[in-house]
Amino acid sequence: MKQTSKQPNQGRVYPHFDYRGLKCPLPVLKARRALSAYQTGEGIRILADDPAAPLDMTHFCDTEGHQLEAFDEVESYFSFTIIKGAS
Repeated sequence: MKQTSKQPNQGRVYPHFDYRGLKCPLPVLKARRALSAYQTGEGIRILADDPAAPLDMTHFCDTEGHQLEAFDEVESYFSFTIIKGAS
């Protein structure tokens, strides 16, 4: 399963957080905490290998007003680029 959404900032390097090895709901909870340190419009990259992560991250972004800028399956894990929405 490989899915990529629009990537207007291709080549831009975002701070990344590696949550591989953590199971639901920890990747989303940690993503929420990580985003709290950033300003609206700033982005982060999350790595996770929990099979539920794509659904969880999509739901997290939709319900909390963040933009899931990119989502990819890379080898045995997922990569998410999230842009912080207005709080």
